[in-house]
Amino acid sequence: MSILHNELIKILNNKQLTPHFQPIVSLSQKKIMGYEALIRGPSDSPLHSPFNLFDTAERFDLSAKLEYICREATIKRYASLNIKEKLFINVSPSVLLQPDVKKGETLKLLNQFGVDPRSIVIELTEHQPTDDFQLMLEAVTHYRKMGFEIAIDDLGAGYSGLRLWSELQPEYVKIDMHFIQGIHNDPVKLNFVRSIQNIASSLNCSVIAEGIETEDEYKAVEQLGITHAQGYYFARPSAVPVEKVDKSLFIISSQPNQFNAIRAAHIAKFITPVSAETAISDVMHLFHSDSDLTILPLVDNNEASGIIFRDHFLFKLFSNRYGIELHGKKPIKSFIETTPLSFDQSTAIESVSKQLTSTMRNDQAFIITDAGEYVGIGTILNLLEEITRQQIHNAKHANPLTLLPGSVPINEQINQLLAAKIPFSFGYFDLDHFKPFNDVYGYSAGDDIIKAVANTLTQHIPAESGLVGHIGGDDFIVIFLGNDWLSCCENILHAFEKAVPNYYKDKDIKTGGIHTENRAGEKCFFPMISLSVGLVDPDSTSQCQSHVDIADLASEAKKQAKKIEGNSFFINHRVATKSQDNFRSFAHKSVAKLHAVN
Repeated sequence: MSILHNELIKILNNKQLTPHFQPIVSLSQKKIMGYEALIRGPSDSPLHSPFNLFDTAERFDLSAKLEYICREATIKRYASLNIKEKLFINVSPSVLLQPDVKKGETLKLLNQFGVDPRSIVIELTEHQPTDDFQLMLEAVTHYRKMGFEIAIDDLGAGYSGLRLWSELQPEYVKIDMHFIQGIHNDPVKLNFVRSIQNIASSLNCSVIAEGIETEDEYKAVEQLGITHAQGYYFARPSAVPVEKVDKSLFIISSQPNQFNAIRAAHIAKFITPVSAETAISDVMHLFHSDSDLTILPLVDNNEASGIIFRDHFLFKLFSNRYGIELHGKKPIKSFIETTPLSFDQSTAIESVSKQLTSTMRNDQAFIITDAGEYVGIGTILNLLEEITRQQIHNAKHANPLTLLPGSVPINEQINQLLAAKIPFSFGYFDLDHFKPFNDVYGYSAGDDIIKAVANTLTQHIPAESGLVGHIGGDDFIVIFLGNDWLSCCENILHAFEKAVPNYYKDKDIKTGGIHTENRAGEKCFFPMISLSVGLVDPDSTSQCQSHVDIADLASEAKKQAKKIEGNSFFINHRVATKSQDNFRSFAHKSVAKLHAVN
């Protein structure tokens, strides 16, 4: 027997395992909704870390025994701490599929320690291939009948995560931390997580983003409409778990990384609240004395705990002929069935809409807060009215070919960013040799090229990190909010360079372009279409007074970029002034190394 095997046997026999708990946070309710149980071995043991512990158990075919003892220690500790939130327990599919799994051992433990099965979430952690999906479904069905919920852990890292998701239809799916870490600077990760969120919404499944460590990661996840999160940003695992998450963590320290200036504060309506301890008979009197009062928030110490809806309240109260006699003296909080959704007043209304959709609830109203304190009530009706008004405004100025916003909304956004002192960079994208291509291939092919530019830009610039505009013809402009604006531009040029040959005939591809007349009627050779980009860096935009100054700098940079053959960009670092003393620029050709231009 090896030393590690003997150490493992000693740990199992003496049950020397310590459960730690890491909170899982509801981003819509800004509170802890559950805890994931994580196991540690003895602190002085080589099997202290969970990786070494479970890896050793697997090597010696002791995984099932280890998981059972872990489960026993976790449930016992969970009960002793009197935790009311859900408990997420890790279970390996290989253990779940063992013949003795249906003996109800977990249920016996719950009954022994007085834990409600409905508070338990079985979290399937896949480290080995799973082939018997039918048997897996039977095992999961068995757990569900006992009242447990199901979660799939580390989606994107396992062998068959998507197959498990479709077969088991879990209540929760946890995205592997690889896709969360650095998500604010990685369009691929951002689009992957966005796709997962869209799928989850259609399947009535809640997404949990694991591994959030920074405010930027939290901000990106929250703006995607993800409903739950977990990570060091909120709290580390602990033997004595935190009971509340610092509410300041939900407040973005800098200006929101979104362009839309319409925030939740715009639709907030202050309604005088009452305490959650108010007697039900007093609440009934309030509704009877004010026929216009349809919503009543419950607030204590400036913190909202519930919303009472007039129709639902009266129906519930008078559905029993003795309703007022039975309930009149009880506090109104006894009528609260679910905690209301809440949003900080600085949250963009698009983000509010995404989160409301993602939660799959039918809330007519929600709480709007400032630093966690009650500000007012927002209603679905007011939210839809504001979004519709904004969409109509944007549609008036959208380009009819690409449906991208035109110069009016783009200029409005630039001026708003300047006024709020939010740093951004700017790009002016223009096609080279477009007119000759349009003359030879026809306007329909020309439209296809323009749409190809629009698609390339929007694919590389998610709504969370930039705004793409089409100001007419073959001219596009981009506002970059992220720090990766330069690499993003390089990626766009790479992608467009690869896509362009698809719009040319083979003979023109071989020659590298087309022969046709120029504006003077002379026969000339024109290379294949490319993009020239005039860029203005954040330092320069910050010193501009309006969109006019930025447009001047970008136009000048674009002219310089057009002097360079092929896909190229030119960065204008000059301050918006007539003086030439501050002129310093860089050029770029075919996404090669930057070189200075005098």
